[in-house]
Amino acid sequence: MQTHRTPSSVPVPAPAPAPPSTSVRDLAPGIAGMALVGSSVTVSRALVDAPLFATQAVRYAAAALLLFGLARAARVPIHKPRGREWLWLAGIAATGLVLFNVAVVRGVAHAEPAVIAVAVASVPILLGLIGPFLEGRRPSRRVLLAAPVVVAGAVLVEGTGRTDAAGVGWAALALGCEAGFTLLAVPVLRRHGAWGVSVHAVWLGALMLVGLTVVCESPAGVLSLGASQWAATGYLAVMVTAVAFLLWYRTVAAVGAGRAGLLTGVAPLAAAGAGVLAGGGVPGPAVWLGLLVVIAGLAAGLRPDRTPRAGARAPRSDRAPASP
Repeated sequence: MQTHRTPSSVPVPAPAPAPPSTSVRDLAPGIAGMALVGSSVTVSRALVDAPLFATQAVRYAAAALLLFGLARAARVPIHKPRGREWLWLAGIAATGLVLFNVAVVRGVAHAEPAVIAVAVASVPILLGLIGPFLEGRRPSRRVLLAAPVVVAGAVLVEGTGRTDAAGVGWAALALGCEAGFTLLAVPVLRRHGAWGVSVHAVWLGALMLVGLTVVCESPAGVLSLGASQWAATGYLAVMVTAVAFLLWYRTVAAVGAGRAGLLTGVAPLAAAGAGVLAGGGVPGPAVWLGLLVVIAGLAAGLRPDRTPRAGARAPRSDRAPASP
């Protein structure tokens, strides 16, 4: 009578990271968040003459209080950061909230707004390249090919403009800060989730902006804001900060930074649409062409990658050898 022996230890390959989702349910929050960000371009025009740091400090402080209240009402646990998590969250606040606003405001003094907008619209390429490595997977070839298409469509929508060397530098800083807003969140999203990352990044950013207000401006400057400026600040605090942050980080956690980066192409489209609603006139042919290009890039890049068929036989080396 023969017996069949099973090897005591069979090498099992390490499981690969789960592929990112591409369902409409997971992409919809990111699309909505980017649409809100795009609408902020039109709304922010009311704040051109307002004190920069003081107004932004009020915006993020109000958003932090709102997020705390909503999290408590929804009984969502907000974990206290620990160790290096403080560095990641502070990096999000410093780059995506503080430095980004400085780069945009200072940049438009040396370059036309379209230059800054085009630089920021290039973020899908950075997210497509760097994001997957932070998540423990290889960049998707489909995303890398679709990212330049989305960027090209955004350039058609935004147009180009004149600039000088300083303007190029500020535009590059704005691009880096916009990418940092997403990439620095990847290491902490798993533990803190969209709620935790949003809450901590916003209150940290508010503290930084309060400090800059005390050093560079006068806190009393907010008292000079008019009704339209207060309304714009409230919209930015509620919709573009509290709501948009939650929507965006939820999508990043679900689909990955690379695929989520493609959705930033929605922002310039939303900005153009908000401009039309605000009485800016019907967009020209280049904008409509850019719209089609962005949609084509999104459709190509957000398609799920091919996966092996269920039940497919594993390679010979991955199966346990049989013993007589």
